[in-house]
Amino acid sequence: MTPDPHAHRLPEHHESLWRLIVAPALWALHFLACYLTASIWCAKAGLAATLAPARWAIVVYTLLALIGIALTARSGLRRHRRVPGALPFDEPTALDRHRSLGFATVLLSGLSALATIFVALPALFFPQCG
Repeated sequence: MTPDPHAHRLPEHHESLWRLIVAPALWALHFLACYLTASIWCAKAGLAATLAPARWAIVVYTLLALIGIALTARSGLRRHRRVPGALPFDEPTALDRHRSLGFATVLLSGLSALATIFVALPALFFPQCG
């Protein structure tokens, strides 16, 4: 196996797998915040109450989550495009590992953004709690 000529430019010792789970964690926090907000609002206001105040909170949660997910995707895309190359990333080198983790981060961010939007959609369609 030949040494990777680009390995000296990759900050592998500063990287970890934690960046890979940031977007799904933001989606999970968004889901929890939306669920708690709607359930507490409807429990206190009653089943006939309008969802308008809770809806605005859910819109804010959604925007914040999508911004965080977009920043994570941007970071993964920069990691993926750091050194040009072609698919697949299946060689046991630091470069392929770096690019593969960046690509996986971008894909997980896209999935998390889609899930975040689907979590927020019921708040837009249902006018009241009951």
